[in-house]
Amino acid sequence: MRRMVAEHRLHPAELILPAFVREGVSEPVPVSSMPGVVQHTRDTLRKAAAEAVEAGIGGIMLFGVPEHKDATGSAGTDPDGILQVAIRDVKAEVGDDLIVMSDLCLDEFTDHGHCGVLDSEGRVDNDATLERYAEMARVQADAGVHVVGPSGMMDGQVGVVRAALDAAGHQDVSILAYTVKYSSAFYGPFREAVASSLRGDRKTYQQDPANAREALRELALDLAEGADMVMVKPALPYLDVLHRVAESVDVPVAAYQISGEYAMVEAAAANGWIDRDAAILETLTGVKRAGANMILTYWATEVARRLR
Repeated sequence: MRRMVAEHRLHPAELILPAFVREGVSEPVPVSSMPGVVQHTRDTLRKAAAEAVEAGIGGIMLFGVPEHKDATGSAGTDPDGILQVAIRDVKAEVGDDLIVMSDLCLDEFTDHGHCGVLDSEGRVDNDATLERYAEMARVQADAGVHVVGPSGMMDGQVGVVRAALDAAGHQDVSILAYTVKYSSAFYGPFREAVASSLRGDRKTYQQDPANAREALRELALDLAEGADMVMVKPALPYLDVLHRVAESVDVPVAAYQISGEYAMVEAAAANGWIDRDAAILETLTGVKRAGANMILTYWATEVARRLR
């Protein structure tokens, strides 16, 4: 009876698997702060995508880890860069059986680790960065991606990306806007996963954890610029914001259960302090209950198999 009257249920199709692919490696590289997560080779990424299809999950979000970085993140716009190659690999493996998404940001590719290009004083140059994002959108779409995820939190990024995609004939490529992305303490393991070069923080362009109304302003801007879907990131510390966003829109809402959230559960479970499997489902159910239509989680394939 408890199962019959449950108000919220997880479904595999609502889950999206974030996946890292590293250039120049012949074996997967474990991410020490995220047990069970690896930097994939091209071959193991294809296998992970096939397993995701078999499990019935909705999508995969790809992040590239290049061998070489520079000040402008040129690998991010190289048609033969690792992220574009990975998109083509996954599309060749699974076709349209899995929604292929790609992170549209420079932080994985810059030697300074920021999400944009820097000016002469070392500050992120918003407008110069938008030009790079437009180029990234075109090459990712040319590679065959279904959805781009502009995550750098530059002002005007969604509008610029939409215009670039449309002008290049990619009107069918959708935009999952990282609408609400807080300057969070929970990103640490992710920075290991993408071999981030960041020194300092991103407080000048990510949102203040103290602010909620600001999220709704960002939401209105992204929708006006053409976002097809919107995201709140992180998930668990911002369930109130997620709920407010979900109540305010009629487009799909995603939430990203980020690396620090994953690492906390895995670490506590490894110490015998919590029931791992129950905690995973409880956290994901909480995100669903708050209003998410889609959840990015590193447990996506595992949980989808348990749900089927």
